[in-house]
This record gives sequence, C-alpha cells and structure tokens, in this order.
Amino acid sequence: MSVQQYWKEINNASEKVSSLINSYWHEHSDWGNWQFWVLLIFLLIPLVVLLIKLDRRRTFEILFFGFTVHMLWTYTENSLIRKGYIDHHYFIIPFLPQALGITASFLPVSFMLLYQFCIKNNKNFLVWTAGLSAVMAFVFAPIEKLLGFLSTLKGFTIFHIFLLDIAITMIAYGLTKFFTNFYKKSQ
Repeated sequence: MSVQQYWKEINNASEKVSSLINSYWHEHSDWGNWQFWVLLIFLLIPLVVLLIKLDRRRTFEILFFGFTVHMLWTYTENSLIRKGYIDHHYFIIPFLPQALGITASFLPVSFMLLYQFCIKNNKNFLVWTAGLSAVMAFVFAPIEKLLGFLSTLKGFTIFHIFLLDIAITMIAYGLTKFFTNFYKKSQ
C-alpha cells in the first residue's frame, strides 16, 4: 500500500472508532450516568484542594512537577490503551483522553501535594512516592476495577501500575530538580 492508501485506511478506521466511542459515551458514560459524576468529582475536587493547599512561594516549581506527572501519565496511558493493555470504560468527554479526571487531576495533584510535603519537611521523596504509588496501585486501582472503571488486559497488572507510578513520578522529580537547579545557577 502507498502512504496515501495507508492514511486513507487509518482515517476511515479512526472515524469508525470515534463514532463508536461517541455512541458508547451517550449510552453508558454521559451526565445521565453516575460514573460521569464520579469522574467529574475526581477532576474537580483535587483542583480545589490544590488551590487551597498550594505553597504560593513554590508555585511554579510544584506546578511544573505536577504538569510533568500529568503529561507523562497521559502519554503513557494513551500508549497502553492503544496497545490494548488497559481500558477505561467511562470518561467525561468522548474526544478527550479516557481517564481525564484521574491523569489530569487526581494523580498529579496527589503527587504534587506529596512533593510539596516532602520538600517542606525534608522527607525522602522516593520513599514517600513508593508509599503513595502503593496506595494508588494496590488500593485505588482495584476499586476502579471492581466498579468497572478500569480493565487491565494482556497480562498487564496492578503491579505494573505501581511501577509506572514510581517511574513517572521520579522522572518528573528529576526534570523538576534539573530545571530548578539550572535556573538557580543562571541567576
């Protein structure tokens, strides 16, 4: 097949998938379903908590860290969904990433508040990250699975989520420290 033929096939398949997702969302995931409201709460409540609890003296550092966690988790999750390792059965809006409330708010804000706590109290961030990652993976994810929000497929397990939480958070931590040190040196 030529490049144009491939892209024609890809675009046709993409249109079919988009149509299916829209139909599914209207039947099972829109504002008439309790799952929509749970996801909306997971999107909004953490942001409100962050507005109240954020250390204003380190706003950009903490927000950069959280944004990095959000972006890394969103890209990772999209890859896992595309490869068929996980599925999120409910979502807020059909044309946005499926676990928007979790990857855009709940996860990053949780790790942002942990980051803030650790730097404020001089705690070991890796140890605390492992603890929060364990709670997210071994408590929160099984509840998501039990309620039908999440499926893990093809041998992908909760333990993999735990490892990804740690890896993504530590990469975000490393990038944040790199940039904060870089800008401190240049001043």
